[in-house]
Parts: sequence; C-alpha cells; structure tokens
Amino acid sequence: MMSDRRYVFDTNTLVSAALFRGGTPNEAFRHALKTGVVLLSKATFEEIDEVIAREKFDDYLTPEECGVFIEALVDQSRFANPTEGIQACRDPDDDKFLELAVSENATCIVSGDSDLLELDPFRGIPILEPVDFLGRVKKN
Repeated sequence: MMSDRRYVFDTNTLVSAALFRGGTPNEAFRHALKTGVVLLSKATFEEIDEVIAREKFDDYLTPEECGVFIEALVDQSRFANPTEGIQACRDPDDDKFLELAVSENATCIVSGDSDLLELDPFRGIPILEPVDFLGRVKKN
C-alpha cells in the first residue's frame, strides 16, 4: 500500500544505490519506493542522468545497467516542478534538492552530502543520511 510519504534523494545517494546493490543507499532507495514516492525534478533528474553515465563508473556499472537504473528511476518516481527558488546551501548546486523538497512538502531528503546535512532540518524537513533514514522509517 502506497503512503503519502514523499522522498527526495540527492544525486550521490542515487548513484551509490545504483553502483552498490547491497549497500545502505540502495536499501534506503528500495525502501522509499516501497513505502512512498521518490520525487524528481527536471534539474535533479538531469544531474543524476549525467553523473551516473560518467566514465569513472564504467568499472562498476555497464551502460546497459545504467540505462536500466535510469529507466526504473523514471518509471517509479514522480516528477514535480519546484515552485520556489531557494539559495540556502553553501553548495549552490544542492539548492535544487531543497527546492524540490519544499515545493512538494517532502517527508525528508536522503543525502550523504555534508553541505545538505548541515541544514538539517530545512524548513521542518529532515535531511537524513541513508542509514538514519532506514532507522527512522523502519520504526514507523
């Protein structure tokens, strides 16, 4: 049964989920898909699509596996258009995740990025590392 939980995952967490199927980011991503909806915006999707295809990941993920992951991400996520521009993160490239989370009233942001984690919580939205996300959602 799908709940009204809405999750935003940053790019590094999604790349880790794709590369390391037995890892915590992958478990967090799979759990999010089972218990709610993963949110994407045009900007967040374009970044994941570009980063995951980088040559440095070729030893870990074939182009076919990369395509399968991206296709599954698109099929199983919901696209949204952020309604507010935000400039709050010390890394401006990460503001897009805050914009998406705020505009869609996300349940949380899942990230291992210290630039985002230092803002926890942002406007009442928890920013959690994958392991903390799993600990929290498995309790509920």
